[in-house]
Amino acid sequence: MPKEPWEKEHLEPSDKFIAIPIKDGVIFKRIKIDLEKEYSELKKKVRARFEEEGIDEEEVDKAVEWAREN
Repeated sequence: MPKEPWEKEHLEPSDKFIAIPIKDGVIFKRIKIDLEKEYSELKKKVRARFEEEGIDEEEVDKAVEWAREN
């Protein structure tokens, strides 16, 4: 992205944004995301699903090992 829009919109290199294609170009939309919060919420959902399915840590370790080998 050219420097001018970064300066005009006061964007920082650490800012997160998505590119939305449109007919004559692209719209960039800045997004604010708390990665730690998102990760924590996802981890809770995964843990709950594993408990629901009866999957224990040993099975996860075996699956990871298998995936790394294949």
